[in-house]
Amino acid sequence: MRLSQLPLTTFKEVPAEAEVISHQLMLRAGMLRRLASGLFTWMPLGLRVLRKVEQVVREEMDRAGALELLMPAVQPAELWQETGRWDLYGNLLLRMRDRHEREFCFGPTHEEVITDIARRELKSYRQLPVNYYQIQTKFRDEIRPRFGLMRAREFLMKDAYSFHLDHASLQKTYEAMADAYATIFTRLGLRFRPVEADSGEIGGARSQEFHVLADSGEDAIVYCDADDFAANLEMAPALAPATPRSAATQRLDKVSTPNQRTIDEVCDLLDIPAQQCLKTLVVAAADGGLIALVLRGDHELNPIKAAALPGVAAPLRLADAAEVQAAAGCPPGFIGPVGVTLPVIADHSAAVLADFVCGANEDGFHLAGANWGRDIPEPETADLRNVVAGDPSPGGGGPVRIARGIEVGHIFELGDKYSRAMNASVLDQDGKESPMLMGCYGIGVSRIVAAAIEQNHDDNGIIWPEPMAPFQVVIVVLNPKKSESVTAAADALYDDLQNAGVEVLVDDRKARPGVKFADADLLGMPHRLTVGERGLAAGQVEYRERRSGAEEKLALDDVVKFIQAKLGPAPA
Repeated sequence: MRLSQLPLTTFKEVPAEAEVISHQLMLRAGMLRRLASGLFTWMPLGLRVLRKVEQVVREEMDRAGALELLMPAVQPAELWQETGRWDLYGNLLLRMRDRHEREFCFGPTHEEVITDIARRELKSYRQLPVNYYQIQTKFRDEIRPRFGLMRAREFLMKDAYSFHLDHASLQKTYEAMADAYATIFTRLGLRFRPVEADSGEIGGARSQEFHVLADSGEDAIVYCDADDFAANLEMAPALAPATPRSAATQRLDKVSTPNQRTIDEVCDLLDIPAQQCLKTLVVAAADGGLIALVLRGDHELNPIKAAALPGVAAPLRLADAAEVQAAAGCPPGFIGPVGVTLPVIADHSAAVLADFVCGANEDGFHLAGANWGRDIPEPETADLRNVVAGDPSPGGGGPVRIARGIEVGHIFELGDKYSRAMNASVLDQDGKESPMLMGCYGIGVSRIVAAAIEQNHDDNGIIWPEPMAPFQVVIVVLNPKKSESVTAAADALYDDLQNAGVEVLVDDRKARPGVKFADADLLGMPHRLTVGERGLAAGQVEYRERRSGAEEKLALDDVVKFIQAKLGPAPA
């Protein structure tokens, strides 16, 4: 492709509406254009990247034995009503009516549609297992679309759905999909981690997310390099401390804290560390009452873990100030476990504290020197908190670390959640009706493009991983209209590289060298060749590697072999 034939508009300035680097750089590089909130047009160079990602995904899904189909983007309401998700999905669902006043939605996902296909097409266990997939546009009506492709309303997704007679078969396909996903992200040149995750609104017994590691990621990933443990923060278990509780050494003392309601304020007043304080959170109970959850002052409540506790209402709801006042006789900032009449559940780390500070259940006062077993009955304990860096790994390999991640894939063991709701069954070996078990496997194809940029950029622009780059090589032609020899040499080099199977972009525009070099860095092609009069006089061109910045001069006759060696063998 020649840039002189492509109406490419690039910008030096950061667009005002772009909050994250991927959005900024794709707009600046002319790869993406906004149509409306959360809706984008893929321009030619950006579309080349998207199609490369799509092709790798398709190849690995085919290799794993999945069968490609294409389902309608618009779905009838009655399918969603069968599973109860028409109401549960809420405002994320873009609803519409046709001319006959029949209700439809623009599909954010396709569990209902594929289950309808399965119950019509699959009749016998002999047809199982089967795994269908599609690569298709989805729409979720985000309340606040932001971060460009990271949180767009319309996006390209690969979603696959497998059907099985038994759990052993489901597990086998689930693991095969996990392996396929790892291969996809490896082939795309991304640094990623698979993590155990919460199934969320999709449902199912087990799920795993795949995260591209980047500082701008919305999700916190807990991992340990020594034992390969990795989990989303909301799912990472916090192990109980291995050391037992120390003996009490202080007497119980009520201290005045008239204006100190938060942990930080109490710690500043009493000159103690937050880990020596307890905080008490009151949540709604499943029976309509309230439950007190107690954590160490420096720890945060994990709402997923708390909502899963027996007796706690789900979804989790914190009691309001009036409820706390009625239950404990004090405002929320002064409640504590000593003498409280509510059921108490303490986090493991809170339960091993001795001589701690906590609320006194009296407005304006806290207790110092409080101890379990002496001043308070021994509590029921549970894992209530978010893991922090340095906590021991559940895998036993040492301390965990926490990094930011961008979710680009998610796989689920759905079980029979949808098949039972929609009566999707087959005849088993004994001729009896058996609900099919399902797996669900999604990849955000367009989101991968943004995630790759978040992970691969510098102050000058994008640094594409080679498998995703719109072109492998950019040839910068200096002053082409002033020198026929430069133009002829660039054209010959362009032809030779193309004939060798290399994807080449030629910048033959009437633009200053500085503009061309800046755009080459902004667009992020992995390899740059510069053809100019001075170099040609010596029979050379200049080479620069985008990622490392390494430069060298190449003899014209050696360029093709040099580039081929840089690119390496084509993937099988």
